[in-house]
Amino acid sequence: MSSWLEGHPGLPRLLAGLDPGGAPMTLAEHASVHGELPHRTPLELIESIERSGLRGRGGADFPTARKLRAVAAGKRVGAVVVNGSETEPASAKDRLLLSRLPHLVLDGAVLAAGAVGAAEVIVQAGESAVGPLQALEGAAAVRAEDPVPIQLVAAPEGYVAGEESAVVHYLNGGLSLPTLVPPRPFERGYRGRPTLIQNPETLAQIALVARFGEHWYRELGTAADPGSALVTISGAVAAPGVYELAFGTPMTDLVEAAGGATEPLRALLVGGYFGTWVEVSQALPLRLAREDLRSVGCSLGSGVLIALGESSCGLHESARVIDYLAQQSAGQCGPCVFGLRAIADAVVGLAD
Repeated sequence: MSSWLEGHPGLPRLLAGLDPGGAPMTLAEHASVHGELPHRTPLELIESIERSGLRGRGGADFPTARKLRAVAAGKRVGAVVVNGSETEPASAKDRLLLSRLPHLVLDGAVLAAGAVGAAEVIVQAGESAVGPLQALEGAAAVRAEDPVPIQLVAAPEGYVAGEESAVVHYLNGGLSLPTLVPPRPFERGYRGRPTLIQNPETLAQIALVARFGEHWYRELGTAADPGSALVTISGAVAAPGVYELAFGTPMTDLVEAAGGATEPLRALLVGGYFGTWVEVSQALPLRLAREDLRSVGCSLGSGVLIALGESSCGLHESARVIDYLAQQSAGQCGPCVFGLRAIADAVVGLAD
């Protein structure tokens, strides 16, 4: 990837200083790359994030400053929850951040806690995510000067377990299943108090904006989509993995960043298992930008791009995804339990 980055100045940001050997960045290494954690008043930080144009990276694409303001307006704010469940099967960006760059995520969580007046930080990851949990445990142990305590929670796996109401339900002693909303977590979440839930990349971006400012943040990307994003690229590419790319980057460059296509491509699955297939002649002229993606009926979602090669069948791949989703049903309503299974069986039958 280093040769590709030479033509893309300003990168990496989030992935700066990443150890090629796979070790978590130590606190000293983190400080040498990014500097000490700055002191920002709640108002200063939220306004800076608002001017930066940062939007959530968990899939909903919601303006981050607006979410911070909503929680901060509540009384007796409970916690900032780092939702590191990453239950989208094709995504690996949050596991990468938690296992290799835990201090950047924890910095963002601590800053967010100060901005909304939260009493603690809770980091939830899947119980099988041994590497991220170990890295987080080591990182939290050396952050004695943080103004709020950090608690780590290993949660059950499952596609619906990462939905924010399911996260709150589990933290409150229930099953990792979605609950009826409203109230939403920002109104009544962990222990019945207003709660901020953000995914790891969003918090890592907050840590960068707090250090370097909104003008620096907007030096990359476009006016409508500033900054950079982590994208998990897989499928028919030579070097599948997580890559940091500026918004506005052509789709052809995304494929090139992952080593290029290993065979002629049929389509790109944009947005992951909950995403959209885009035929290659439509997909490659696009940029990594909301306006471009919306023009073909898709969004980046949680930051996933899967390349479908000519040796693969789109119908079979779709059947596999739908069958997986049917298996992951929360089992809480008839249309989901019976309808999704019927759809999956029909598509599998068509593929066969």
